Amino acid sequence: MADQKSVAIHPVLPSWDHFDHDADIGVHGVGATMADAFEQAALAMTAIVTDASVEPHCAVRIACCAPDREVLFVDWLNAVVFEMATRQMLFSRFAVKLKNNGDWNLQAQAWGETVDRLRHAPTVEVKGATFTELYVQQDASGIWHAQCVLDV
Repeated sequence: MADQKSVAIHPVLPSWDHFDHDADIGVHGVGATMADAFEQAALAMTAIVTDASVEPHCAVRIACCAPDREVLFVDWLNAVVFEMATRQMLFSRFAVKLKNNGDWNLQAQAWGETVDRLRHAPTVEVKGATFTELYVQQDASGIWHAQCVLDV
């Protein structure tokens, strides 16, 4: 019985966190699927910009494709950065769908609202996702991890 209880069940999925990297900051998304990990990393990116709640009032479609899952992850985060900058929005919810047909394809919806400088009090501007400390992997327990460093 003790062996059965010691089987690792990953704590609180999905989740995200940040990690320090020189003058920049890293995002790490964790999920039961690769899509979950991508969504969580995008939430981590929003949390760098503001501590305030972001209401999911408006939906934005995002699509990208890449030759492998690591490049797709960077492209995904950069597509979110682009939408944040051009629409002057912050996002609080993401729904990602992935397909691998030789190339990786991502279709997503992002929900958020227009930045309110007083309420959101943005602290930094994310310039883009980088290939630094980039990885997208499934660990031995089947949990997906996606991370990279953001240029801020």
